[in-house]
Amino acid sequence: MSVVNRLFAANAQWASDVSKHEPGFFKESAKGQAPHTLWIGCADSRAPETVITGARPGDIFVNRNVANQFNTDDLSLLAVLKYAVDHLGVEHVAIVGHSNCGGAGACLAAALSGSANHDGPIVTISSEPVDSELNRWLEPLTRIATSLPLASVSEAEALQLVVEANVKAQVEKLASTEVIRSAWTKGTPKGQKVQIHGWVYDLSTGLLKDLNISRGPA
Repeated sequence: MSVVNRLFAANAQWASDVSKHEPGFFKESAKGQAPHTLWIGCADSRAPETVITGARPGDIFVNRNVANQFNTDDLSLLAVLKYAVDHLGVEHVAIVGHSNCGGAGACLAAALSGSANHDGPIVTISSEPVDSELNRWLEPLTRIATSLPLASVSEAEALQLVVEANVKAQVEKLASTEVIRSAWTKGTPKGQKVQIHGWVYDLSTGLLKDLNISRGPA
């Protein structure tokens, strides 16, 4: 059986199991969504948000990208944030990184190589052109990596520092958006309070770590 056929077979089995244990679930789901959380995470295939949190379809609105970046000029992500907060009424927005992140690892390697040129574009992945999609996307994170005190720690510890510093930086950018500022100062169209969070998922244990940088009304 091909990979695609296996996916469809597994989907059919899952749908059958859900319908058996909770008749009417899909009919109710089709009526609309009311997620409590917006998850902005890494696209890594090992960090599926609904699986690692035990969430049900409809609980979590999702945007995932390479190295869980929140770029303030990313129109797609800004639209997701606006829709989630103002139209779906989410109460929590979480930036979620993870251990052993490939994107963070590439940025760490570039930072440790000493080749980062802060006076111009940074080439994180040397095999890619300087203006390639990956190099342009990872440049802000490489700049973060070069600013960290990494000389006195092991490579594994350095990578974890980059992963956590990245999450903290993205939370700060998230807090600066008009959507979040407005939610905190003026309220939201649906009247819910909104908190933002920074978490890291540990691939080796399956556990989420709260970086304790949450902001917003309790």
